[in-house]
Amino acid sequence: MVRRNLTEKIEASFRSFGFVPIDTPALEYADILLGKGGGETEKQIYRFTDNGGRDVALRFDLTVPFARFAALHQQELALPFKRYHIGKVWRGENTQRGRYREFTQCDFDIIGSDSPAADFEIILMIRNTLMNLGLGVDIKINHRGLFNRFLSHIGQLENSVEILRTVDKIAKVGIDETKRTLAGIAGDANGRKILEYIDAGNEENAAPDFEQTLDRITRLSGGPSPESERLSLLHKFMRGATGGDSAEGAAIYGAFSLDPSITRGLDYYTGVVFETFLTELPEIGSICSGGRYDDLAGLYSKNRISGVGSSIGLDRMLAALESLNKLPPIGGFAIAAIACVKQEHAGLYQALADKFRHSGIPCEVFTDAGTDDGKNLVKQFVLAEKKGYHWVIIPGEDPLRGPLTLRNLVTRQNKENLSVEQAVSILTSFPSPS
Repeated sequence: MVRRNLTEKIEASFRSFGFVPIDTPALEYADILLGKGGGETEKQIYRFTDNGGRDVALRFDLTVPFARFAALHQQELALPFKRYHIGKVWRGENTQRGRYREFTQCDFDIIGSDSPAADFEIILMIRNTLMNLGLGVDIKINHRGLFNRFLSHIGQLENSVEILRTVDKIAKVGIDETKRTLAGIAGDANGRKILEYIDAGNEENAAPDFEQTLDRITRLSGGPSPESERLSLLHKFMRGATGGDSAEGAAIYGAFSLDPSITRGLDYYTGVVFETFLTELPEIGSICSGGRYDDLAGLYSKNRISGVGSSIGLDRMLAALESLNKLPPIGGFAIAAIACVKQEHAGLYQALADKFRHSGIPCEVFTDAGTDDGKNLVKQFVLAEKKGYHWVIIPGEDPLRGPLTLRNLVTRQNKENLSVEQAVSILTSFPSPS
């Protein structure tokens, strides 16, 4: 119930931006998935031969199957197409808090647009969705194209894949191990230059603002470029989205930062990339990540389809919310239960429940009466409390006409001799759990 409540909140946020749901198969031909996620991810793919002798695999994310879907149906889609997909994926990795072999991702993408406004809408959706869950966020942004331009500037473009993957692991392995690995790939001097680039502006132990960092990495990459201009436009959009100098506007702008060490390990990203960390629990790692993947759909189509998207890891999100004591309440599905006083009235109790449901009050009908009326009711009160209900409806001899008794499980008080209409009035005026 907690997972469902959380999923519904996330889905409502996606829909509020005009995104629509799709679904793709859990099982794909292996050649559809292999080589699309990078060497590390490819090692984690669950791959097998089925009974028909077909080489198949379980999807490791929702983006690659979506690219195939987009290539297959591009003539039917109204572009730009904005989609979300909440579904399970599988990776054979070591389990830890918030990281499992079978887990749920909440993806949202825009395809058919190369506009930086599409990039910004995705990162703004990240901020709004997590804010609606009561979370403060730091959305770290970078541009892989600008990083590659820097690598070309220092003569290391041919090693870009290895360098990007090494930098992506810096938070896991630490600066010393990263320095050794980079030196082995690019040499000591270039390794130091790469570390200077990804740590741009931090030599004074002060966090630089977006413009300072952008000016520095632009200079280190050889000067202004289309990639640096795109980051500059994103910064402009952030300023525009603040709606002035209000406190709310400052909170929106403060959620974004430029971090040259963000590269994303998956090979299909080509442009802007981003990772999201919780301000109250940064040690749990990125809770939502993504970026632009302009060439991914082209793997399955002659036509180039631009795309940008992100993904929330639902299981890691649940672990974070639990640690912060911010899990959504388990209520919200029903606020009342109808007690079973006499087994022979089971049909009448269901008819009574319909009266409440038709009035917009979800309720459960208990099915077991027991043998001792007094003790049996107490047991049903305990059961209702465990299920998170606030009320128990106790039917009379004539369940459909009353009188009824309402038991408030919070105050332990009864309201007696009520008609069905009076009971409905009381329950509809009671705020249901969110």
